[in-house]
Amino acid sequence: PPAWDRAARAPPSPLQPPGLLVPCRSFSNNKIQVELDESSGVAMMKFKSPPVNSLSLEFLTEFSISLEKLENNRACRGVIITSAIPKIFSSGLDITEMCGKSVEHYAEFWRAVQEMWLRLYGSNMVTVAAVNGSSPAGGCLVALSCDYRIMAENPKFSIGLNEAQLGIVAPFWFKDTFVNVVGHRTAERSLQLGSLHPAPEAHKLGLVDELVPEEKLMEKAAAVMAQWLALPDHARQLTKTMMRKAVLDRLVAHREEDIKNFITFVSKESIQKSLRMYMEMLKKKK
Repeated sequence: PPAWDRAARAPPSPLQPPGLLVPCRSFSNNKIQVELDESSGVAMMKFKSPPVNSLSLEFLTEFSISLEKLENNRACRGVIITSAIPKIFSSGLDITEMCGKSVEHYAEFWRAVQEMWLRLYGSNMVTVAAVNGSSPAGGCLVALSCDYRIMAENPKFSIGLNEAQLGIVAPFWFKDTFVNVVGHRTAERSLQLGSLHPAPEAHKLGLVDELVPEEKLMEKAAAVMAQWLALPDHARQLTKTMMRKAVLDRLVAHREEDIKNFITFVSKESIQKSLRMYMEMLKKKK
């Protein structure tokens, strides 16, 4: 069965005996730090891959493994996703993974991007994105895939699927996720222009659900999580599946084709050239 379906039926991991002093269990790897508070059933997942939390193959693999661990832990009902790096949530897909590599590498990388989305968008847990910095492209996809988005009220922080600016096309499942959040017209305009929306504009478009002052972000995320967890899990999970299943199924049915399309597209000399130019520009910015 597909990952998001498998997770629903995975056998629960045996619960740890409740620690009198330590209700928090943490498991961290190189790029992602996770802490689970077993008393509230809420995990905190922090991206910590300097400088900009780019979604490299290693990062995506760790992200999917972390989600799977939480999904299979019966003590965990919800996860708050945020960044440990100031001013940036995630800069999106790691361009170096898409530049000057082998066809096999492109395939492996793209499969990892798909896997991350299938797990996050199809998760049984309540997922809240606490967007505490800019979140372009793949970073925006991560936020869009959550159940609820809260963003720090800073006009310097922006969010959007800006692929068109790099001469890249957002895949159909990025588009589907976006349309499901903001509606067809807003998504169409934003995707064609490759727009990055400053926080206040993102809120106005419904791309984020709430804006709060930076220092109140985590407090607000915890309050929203408590509100969602006040409902019986079963009813909420079935409703989420009903709302999202068609979009998830569409990628599952076309996974191999989607990987082939990505390889064909990214291997084009014109695309390689624009990615190289973009990387040069980023180096100059530093």
